Amino acid sequence: MQLIKKLCKPSQIIYFIIPIIIITLVFSNFATAAVKITSIDFIGEAILPTGFSFQNTELGGLSGITYDAKNDLYYAISDDRGQKAPTRFYTLKIDLSQGKLTKNGVVPVKITTLLNTNNQTFKPNTTDTEGIALTNQANVFISSEGDVQRLINPFIQKFSLASGQIISTLPIPNKFLPNQKSLRGIRNNLAFESLTITPDNKTLFTATENALIQDGAAAKPSLGTNCRILQYNLANNQPEQEFLYQTEPVTPLFNFTGRFDSGLPDLLSLDNQGHFLSLERSFTGLGLAISLFQVSLENADDIHKIDSLSTVDITKIKPVEKKLLLDLQSLDVALDNIEGLTLGAKLPDGQTSLILVSDNNFNKLQRTQILAFKLKLESPLNRLLHLLRIPRNQ
Repeated sequence: MQLIKKLCKPSQIIYFIIPIIIITLVFSNFATAAVKITSIDFIGEAILPTGFSFQNTELGGLSGITYDAKNDLYYAISDDRGQKAPTRFYTLKIDLSQGKLTKNGVVPVKITTLLNTNNQTFKPNTTDTEGIALTNQANVFISSEGDVQRLINPFIQKFSLASGQIISTLPIPNKFLPNQKSLRGIRNNLAFESLTITPDNKTLFTATENALIQDGAAAKPSLGTNCRILQYNLANNQPEQEFLYQTEPVTPLFNFTGRFDSGLPDLLSLDNQGHFLSLERSFTGLGLAISLFQVSLENADDIHKIDSLSTVDITKIKPVEKKLLLDLQSLDVALDNIEGLTLGAKLPDGQTSLILVSDNNFNKLQRTQILAFKLKLESPLNRLLHLLRIPRNQ
């Protein structure tokens, strides 16, 4: 009884409650903290030449890639519009067992043809498949940019990993769909290039490669563009939020051809709290400018209720936060048209790998390029242990 009275004293209650509050706050922050990349190192390159044939099909057009950790396999989507072979993705084996990628370290092992609701292959020129993301249920989501000139809508569809049979289709908000007068919607070949799923498999993200027509100008020399990140809830397969992603302006050093293409070809989810890697790529007439960014949605405004960014004061909208991680032009490699990225296998030292792939456009002047990197990730657990000064065994 005396003990109970003692504990009930105001001073004792305060001393008892304060540690509980501190512990609760620490573990609350731990649960919502982001995975951060503290370093990135290039560990090799492999090349598959244009014209390389596998199972009587030309391998190329790799626009997106995703990793299957359970089977140690990679699935890469081709953006061939059914002209070389029916719409498909490739299964690849990428050997990082020596802690690096060698020139012979990428081997194709399978081709999976995608089948529509009639259990038939897609007709030529009806798809422009660009993004791919693996679920935890042996399925893949695949995005298509469609074809604005033919008024073919973009899509995000789920397919069986084993058979390629379509399972379901996600609804696309009207603001993204093209119309006959070209007054709104996606720009041709500048739509849903990216696709990624959070580690908990609850949320899917895609993004437009450039601004919607009603959201502003496409990227030009020295001018970025206003992309939209679109978020889906995979519990009900419905779109939820949208966020403004502004690409970096790129100034060509020389541009004898006059051609300029720049945008956001891929996103990669790092955690369940809205933190990503993004890939920005520009063709400048003389080579490619390619950059990796760390991205956070943490303070970004939800813009899904805004049908046109041109009708509002965009300076009052908080875009996603970006931090440059790597300018690939700093690497001692000749860059090709890099369009896809995924976290890959664990390396022998326990660090995480990152894989990038290029779309060779089936052009003899290009090649399918696979680049590998070592990432050093600082997890919430490591930060907590560091805060508490607790050593962790390697």
